[in-house]
Amino acid sequence: MGKPIYLDYNATTPIDPAVREAMLPYLDEYFGNPSTTHAYGPPVKEAVERARQQVASLIGATPEEAIFTSGGSESDNHAIVGTALANSHKGKHIITMSIEHPAVLNTCRYLEDRLGFKVTYLPVDKYGLVDPEDIRRAITGETILITIMHANNEVGTIEPIAEIGEIARKRGILFHTDAAQSCGKIPVDVNELKVDLLTIAGHKLYAPKGIGALFARKGIPIDSFIHGAGQEKGKRAGTENVPYMVGLGKACELAERTLLEYKTNVKPLRDRLYQRIVDGLGTNKVHLNGHPKRRLPNTLNISIRGVVGDELLNRIPEIAASTGAACHAGSTEPSSVLLEMGLSRELALGALRLTLGRRSTREEIDTAANLIVEQAKQ
Repeated sequence: MGKPIYLDYNATTPIDPAVREAMLPYLDEYFGNPSTTHAYGPPVKEAVERARQQVASLIGATPEEAIFTSGGSESDNHAIVGTALANSHKGKHIITMSIEHPAVLNTCRYLEDRLGFKVTYLPVDKYGLVDPEDIRRAITGETILITIMHANNEVGTIEPIAEIGEIARKRGILFHTDAAQSCGKIPVDVNELKVDLLTIAGHKLYAPKGIGALFARKGIPIDSFIHGAGQEKGKRAGTENVPYMVGLGKACELAERTLLEYKTNVKPLRDRLYQRIVDGLGTNKVHLNGHPKRRLPNTLNISIRGVVGDELLNRIPEIAASTGAACHAGSTEPSSVLLEMGLSRELALGALRLTLGRRSTREEIDTAANLIVEQAKQ
């Protein structure tokens, strides 16, 4: 058997060849420290700032608003903890929702347990959508931050971020969104979304693991996260990871340039995969998880009645996919996201998360659909 068909692009993506090529000189010839002033420093510093411009351009920000981090989890932590500490004199209340990534949920729980913050965890509907009116009603005089993900990593549902941003802005409350899954798949513009903080994860958009970025709108109060020297304008100390920053910059440039092409190519394949599975098993046996329309173009999460997703995938080694978020892999418990959306335990256990990417082909999709149907009937 050759390599399995990869249908787990929401877990991680392969490094794009152009990204790898952009990184290579900074693993060899251009090895200098960006902070040095001799001949080895300036070319490397220029590369970092060029990458910062590329990251900012993807999300409609200015370069000085982009802070490089080690990835999505650090960006989420910095956004939430940094904002909480810098604004605790105004209040100690945060609003989020129940289906956030653990990097948000566990950071909020840390603030509750260790620093006395109060956090409201709002419910979602059967599609995984939070109601902006619930957010409006949850706001108190103590609320200093709202954090709602742009698109869910398991079911792909796209949240009403701009509407929530308008509510936050009118009340003078900082607003963060985790856009790790949406950047590179759908348009992401910090001004249209009305967000003050936004998370990017490199390995979700064909850059390496271990690199990410945090958009922090100019002028907002946010504490430093890693203390030391003055890198990243004093917000995130540590000698810069130049090759990976260059890689993230190139990945963002490619994502911006190919955004329309991505949707045009990937969404029909995702819809074809879903239809072929439904045709093979019947509409009564296949349940679509997530919003039918407001959903990432690459994401298909389905539950197959009478089947345990983990067991089904174990019988199909030709497919590399998951039953939920990779961060939760190894657990036989059903997805907490699906349970929060109101699915029964049985239906949640039957879930498959099938996520496509740039390399997905029609032949792969047809083969994967046939294998899933064949094994689900047994």
